[in-house]
Amino acid sequence: MLRQNIESRTMTEPALLDALQTIRITVLEKLFDRNPDVAFFIKDKAGQYVVVNDSLVTRHGLKRKSDALGKRPEDICRGEFGSLPTEQDAAVIRSGKPLLDYLELQWYRPGTAVWCLTSKLPLQDDNGNVVGLIGFSRDLRAPVATTEIPLGFATALADFERDPSQNFSPAVLATRSGLSHARLARLTKKFFSLTPSQLLAKTRVTVASRLLSETSLTILEIAQRCGYTDQSAFTRGFQKLTRVAPTEYRRRESGTSPNR
Repeated sequence: MLRQNIESRTMTEPALLDALQTIRITVLEKLFDRNPDVAFFIKDKAGQYVVVNDSLVTRHGLKRKSDALGKRPEDICRGEFGSLPTEQDAAVIRSGKPLLDYLELQWYRPGTAVWCLTSKLPLQDDNGNVVGLIGFSRDLRAPVATTEIPLGFATALADFERDPSQNFSPAVLATRSGLSHARLARLTKKFFSLTPSQLLAKTRVTVASRLLSETSLTILEIAQRCGYTDQSAFTRGFQKLTRVAPTEYRRRESGTSPNR
């Protein structure tokens, strides 16, 4: 029955169907359908969607799940928001190595992006061959009250947010917060679901995004204000998390991008 259910959704290779026999697909799908803050998916060896939840459908402005099945991210999402996850899928399937808690920007709905932590696990058959992947992207949108955070930690974070050009690293953040490295890691995980390095990178890019959309500063000036060593480093760091180059982000926010 499970095999027939999957086959009715999209044609895919027998090896993947065999691997999915051990997974309660229907239960997983229904479970994730009830969580609008998570985009859940299973893909075949070609990176095509086999199972998706309602949240993923909504994010891409689709009407029904069948609109995504049999397609890759780049087929339903234009630009680097579609091409980069497609490349990401290919790397997981090719290497057989999981992608865990990867911080990135994704569509929440067409035209609006949200910070997410993405995890993808390869699916293997009985012979150890990778035949697909399963994963989800979890939104990081819940605000955290400053009063819930230890004063030293809150002060250090606020100082960094005001001036991200400072030479901040996880070690510096721990020292400025009066915390051990282990304690800092536990707190950033508890309050932000991020590692200290991810939190610092997210803060720099968040400030850079605001400067790109609200000011006429040059890319180099923004890079310097956000603590990057040079424009190239800024472009690489910004694009890694947002999936678009700073210049493209500025065009999109100004309403002149063809992808908007």
